[in-house]
Amino acid sequence: MASNPSFKCAGFTRLPAVFSAAECDRMKQVLGTVAGAGRRGLMEVPAVRELVGSEQVRDCLLPHLAGAPRLVRAIYFDKSPAANWLVPWHQDLTFAVRERKDVPGFGPWSMKDGVPHVQPPVALLEAVVTMRIHLDACDAENGALKVLPGTHGVGRLGAEQIQDCRNRVKETLCEMDVGDVLLMRPLLLHASGKSTSDRHRRILHLEFCGVDLPGGLEWSE
Repeated sequence: MASNPSFKCAGFTRLPAVFSAAECDRMKQVLGTVAGAGRRGLMEVPAVRELVGSEQVRDCLLPHLAGAPRLVRAIYFDKSPAANWLVPWHQDLTFAVRERKDVPGFGPWSMKDGVPHVQPPVALLEAVVTMRIHLDACDAENGALKVLPGTHGVGRLGAEQIQDCRNRVKETLCEMDVGDVLLMRPLLLHASGKSTSDRHRRILHLEFCGVDLPGGLEWSE
């Protein structure tokens, strides 16, 4: 798959029909119901490991990574009437690692579900590609992602800078069909509203990097 110029400029791109409806149905059956908003530890599931190593995933990612795709975080989200939430405008700024090691440029540290998380230097955040595989169709009614195109290129942003971007940049609603993939950079400003529908919005959120971490740090996955 050739490199997409719009991804470099906008920080996101939609890849239609990467997976079939049957493949998405199978993944939903394998993953089952979710307690709360999301589920982690997905690499323990054989079907997820198979998907991560598939040609579809590799071909989507290779044009945008410095090296071979390596999964560094995986979350299964299921927004539904039983688990409904909104996400304010933000950037994804942390990495999940196996253990804390004090390395220059990394910090602050936090713990999520017993896993150490750290904010890395911006250069490493820029080396990550997030892949969102849509197992259900999504639109404004069931909480589709909204993004501010191009905001991935201005570094780590504070609250005032985020508000300034919201004032200047027109948001894009990422409406997706079953089997579509959304690729995005973690520094891209993004948000989502609560669902007002009785439909599910199930998404496999996979983060990939093509480089190793320095100073003995290891990816959690």
